[in-house]
Amino acid sequence: MHRFLRTIGFSELTNKRQLDDLINDCIHNSDTEKMAVDSNGFEFIEITKMFHENLGIAICGQYQEDGKFSMEYYYPFFIGNEISTDEQIEIERHVGNESYAGVCDEMRLGVTLIFYLQNVADYLNQKTICDAPFQNVTTNLSALALNGKIILPIGKNEEQIKNNEKNRMNRNYLMAAARDGDEEAIESLTLEDIDLYSMISRRVEKEDLFSIVESYFMPYGIESDQYSIMGTILDLKETQNHMTNEKITLMKINANDLIFDLCINTKDLIGIPEVGRRFKGNIWMQGKINFLD
Repeated sequence: MHRFLRTIGFSELTNKRQLDDLINDCIHNSDTEKMAVDSNGFEFIEITKMFHENLGIAICGQYQEDGKFSMEYYYPFFIGNEISTDEQIEIERHVGNESYAGVCDEMRLGVTLIFYLQNVADYLNQKTICDAPFQNVTTNLSALALNGKIILPIGKNEEQIKNNEKNRMNRNYLMAAARDGDEEAIESLTLEDIDLYSMISRRVEKEDLFSIVESYFMPYGIESDQYSIMGTILDLKETQNHMTNEKITLMKINANDLIFDLCINTKDLIGIPEVGRRFKGNIWMQGKINFLD
């Protein structure tokens, strides 16, 4: 059973029979069905069933000769409304099945961003037109969280906000230059990191870490598309799964200047979320690539 099913409102599933009933319902009462040709030249079918405007389950596989659908894999998904990045995207196939990961060098994070591709059928159809990597495309990132905490924001005056924004813009500029091989930019970033480490080491002796570090975005565990994040809540909405009526909290998060939508089962969220407060938790990053027509 996929452990992120609880995130979109299926926390009460307890056995395989209930899961099979849910999967069969998704197949026979689907909202969309897309067809493509996979990497081996076989038919690839992508079926989706929505349980909210942006929440659903995707089932991928193929039809057998007798007309019955044979599932290869399934996964819960949450479609983000925010265009999070316009960086060049490379697509890599997972080893186990016909699923894919999107990879891009996101300079705002300083690390390679990897996400689980949601619109596989669109990608396979697009691939017949032009091969990867894809340029001049945008990506809507979204995250599913199994648990999370709400943390109060760091108090800042207007001057500090302006200085932080100026420093972020300067760092993004240096990151872009360093990526192109500028040695002075690489040296400046190295010295900046050393100064930052020294400052944190001094302050952490007398202050709480989360009053020093406002936001972070870093890999978590052994799964390449899972991250530990802390970011500011920019927008907030509570909804529910239409089938189970479980409450779902949707948030727009700014973590290290990367803006994306996040979904979490309300019962798994500790604290009261409000715009301006911070969310801290571990996420599974997904993404929908907006291919050009």
